[in-house]
Amino acid sequence: MTAELVRGQNHPVSQARVEIRVSAGTPVLALVSACDDAGRLAGPDAVAHPGARSLPGVQVPEAVAGEHRIAVDLDAVAPAVHRLGVVLVLPPGGPARFGAAPASYVAVADPEGAELAGYTLTGLDAETAVVALELYRRQGGWKVRAVGQGYADGLGALLADAGLGGPAATALAAMATGLVPSGDITLAALPTAAPPTVPHGLRAPQDAAAATAPPSPPSPPPAPEPLPAAGAPYPGGPAAAPGSSSADTIGGPPTIDYAHPRRRRTTTEPPEPGPRAVPSPEADRPPAPVAGDASGWSLEERLYNQVWGMFEDLARTVAAYRSACDFAESRMDRELDDALSDPRLRLAGTANAARDAARARHDELVAQAKAVLDRDLAQLIAESEVVEPALPAAYARWANPVWHGHGVPEEAPLALRLGDLHLPERPDLRIPMLVRAPLERGLWIDNGRTGSEAAMTMDTDRLRRAAMDMAVAHAVRLLAVHPADRFSVHVIDAAGAGAASLAPLVAAGVLAGPPAAGAAGVTRTLEALTRRVDLVQMAVRAGAPEELPPDVDVADQLLIVHDFPHGFDDRAVTRLRYLADEGPAVGVHLLMVADRDEASAYGPLLDPLWRSLMRLSPVPDNHLADPWVGHAWTFEPDLPPRGSRVLEQTIERIAAARRDARP
Repeated sequence: MTAELVRGQNHPVSQARVEIRVSAGTPVLALVSACDDAGRLAGPDAVAHPGARSLPGVQVPEAVAGEHRIAVDLDAVAPAVHRLGVVLVLPPGGPARFGAAPASYVAVADPEGAELAGYTLTGLDAETAVVALELYRRQGGWKVRAVGQGYADGLGALLADAGLGGPAATALAAMATGLVPSGDITLAALPTAAPPTVPHGLRAPQDAAAATAPPSPPSPPPAPEPLPAAGAPYPGGPAAAPGSSSADTIGGPPTIDYAHPRRRRTTTEPPEPGPRAVPSPEADRPPAPVAGDASGWSLEERLYNQVWGMFEDLARTVAAYRSACDFAESRMDRELDDALSDPRLRLAGTANAARDAARARHDELVAQAKAVLDRDLAQLIAESEVVEPALPAAYARWANPVWHGHGVPEEAPLALRLGDLHLPERPDLRIPMLVRAPLERGLWIDNGRTGSEAAMTMDTDRLRRAAMDMAVAHAVRLLAVHPADRFSVHVIDAAGAGAASLAPLVAAGVLAGPPAAGAAGVTRTLEALTRRVDLVQMAVRAGAPEELPPDVDVADQLLIVHDFPHGFDDRAVTRLRYLADEGPAVGVHLLMVADRDEASAYGPLLDPLWRSLMRLSPVPDNHLADPWVGHAWTFEPDLPPRGSRVLEQTIERIAAARRDARP
């Protein structure tokens, strides 16, 4: 039975040898792009087109036609290739856009000819080149995903977005569409793929000159904010650009490439492959999940990429289910309207039967979509049960036993866990919200009661204590997962309202100094950190980072600001905004615990500050959106279990390591 896919939905591919069938209704050009795990092309020769028809495991047709057959041998595909995209292009002389052409149908069939999955490309408009579907690696096997998205500017724009340089994309597009004979262009002479845009890698403050600009800020609460993803439309981390929208994206910059983030590397060696998933004895069952089966140079990076893969899979699976339900609902409404508006049906007494048939077809479609959703959710739950216990301390929940044996690391972490994310279709399936380290954006823990419905039900004092406890937990995690001399925490608590939450840190002596109190303390702390930012920036620009004064701490710094704007004058506010904007590139990071409404007296002056921070909530709140389909995800903070001493024990180990590290 053919699985009829909707946009975003995926389906397992159980055969190694398959055939991609294209029925376009108008002559089109069919190509195949071979991309890595980040969706990037390694070069012009990573595209199979009429001028160069073959790639390892792929053979494309040689002419423009209304129907195509593309032979694919998945076992022969190069190990570095993680995604095969089936691209359809309108040639010159035909329809000007896909919206003016009949809907194309693309299917994956087995060697005997039976279709495994099919997809009708609907909803297209000005596109002239589209990625119809993609075959991608997942847990040691392959899946097919319905994509149905493209570019009005044609094949050149599609190739450029996949990483080819401008001249290479233009030349290859001209060759593939027949505007230039293939013999007139030497592919080897074309520019290779541009390096992928990724969030900051691990770097010392003196490497800040190579850092990219901070990502676009989140939008103000209480509406959903989007999380960061990697590339162009989190990890830094498991937060699309909010801009002026009501959501802050989980994953990062305004333009997201919808790919798993990767650590920047100087070596050209391929990443170490993850462990292969163990095939299930039953042929029709997916392989058993394995922790760390994504690509990466270390287990930490493989787990990080795997979490992002789970995050993306859950987002797209739920999007496909919701889309199928919406389609079933709209079709039923249309059929009911037809039944009620046709006088012949009413007079013949068949209107009731027509209504019953419409509802039955609706229920059948919804049941089919629910079965697919349950299948995918079961696989993701099984993967989560394997991955969660294997996570390192930086990624793990406080309840994870890894914290009981955690020692001081020798290297800074790749990412940090801020909490958990879930969707209403399966609230018990929690995806870790990971953000890349060092933090590219400051964090804002909202302790205001107007931030969400859950906050409105809480007492003000309890909410503020929960917000400060959450900030302390993040600070302890950061101290614990960095080498003893590589991270420092400063605190501004002008009114002393956070003393109870800060007491364990103060007693253990792991802060850079006592919490700053009063207006004088605020000024003194901000002056010191502003001076550090200025000196490091000047040293980097001068090319002499080793010439910093001896009193400048080169370790990364975290500034916790509690109860802002209490104790802040206009000059202090200006310095705080400066630290939020310029600090992350040179190792100074901001964590604010504040109620935005209390700073309303400053008017729009502080709007850029709030937008530059990623808003988090101390209570469950659906204010974050993924960078792929924009679901509103419920965020829940990760706090130590009640009655547990894991936080105190971790602080004790941090204090001991810092005493040992002192000369």
